[in-house]
Amino acid sequence: MKNFLILTATIGALGAAAPSFGTDLAGQPVKVKAAPLPVAAPIIDWSGYYIGVNGGWGTSRNCWDFNGVSPEGCHNSTGGTIGGQIGYRWHIFNMVYGIEGQGNWADFSGSNVSTAFPANTIGTTTDAFGLLTGHIGYAFNAVLLYGKGGAAVTSNNYLINSVASRTELANSNDVRWGGVLGAGAEVSLTPNWSAGVEYNHLFMQRSNISFPGFLGTDRAHQDIDLITARLNYKFGSPFAK
Repeated sequence: MKNFLILTATIGALGAAAPSFGTDLAGQPVKVKAAPLPVAAPIIDWSGYYIGVNGGWGTSRNCWDFNGVSPEGCHNSTGGTIGGQIGYRWHIFNMVYGIEGQGNWADFSGSNVSTAFPANTIGTTTDAFGLLTGHIGYAFNAVLLYGKGGAAVTSNNYLINSVASRTELANSNDVRWGGVLGAGAEVSLTPNWSAGVEYNHLFMQRSNISFPGFLGTDRAHQDIDLITARLNYKFGSPFAK
């Protein structure tokens, strides 16, 4: 009987203590692991020296006037181009300023039958050009939009052929200076590499072309449109700060 009373008292004591122990556990703070802080996107810095390659397509619009008076007609000289560029940029807040030199090999060729001398065809081939330009742009972090302008130079070969025999009757060469306006977009790919596309319009000064063995001269007018893809490598510190 004594053992039964002791067991009953023990069970009653445990029953009374259980709610109090549960309350103590419920009051303990729950440790929750803090969420990791978000990683900030790198800030792109376009400043520094760069060098690169470019390639694409171009068309040259050429119009000839015999002795500057009699029109001989116009033709488009089209073809491919490949070359390189080197430059420097300054990144100030969101504005990007730069200067660049570019040199390209080209193969723009075309011809037409002369309206003043129907027995002959006249043709123009542009085999090289160069650009020296200043740039101004706006950086949307990894994307750079810019405009450019400056000086342009082209190397040209002028041909007169016979319509009947298709033989060359005369040729002449010149180097012509003019101006360029353009625009482009560039995207950073890795800390030092970027790629983009660019459009340029070259407006060249008129020049007088003389041909050995032919009397008189031809006054030639030239405009060129270029679309190129570009790949640049930036030296020094990487783009990401």
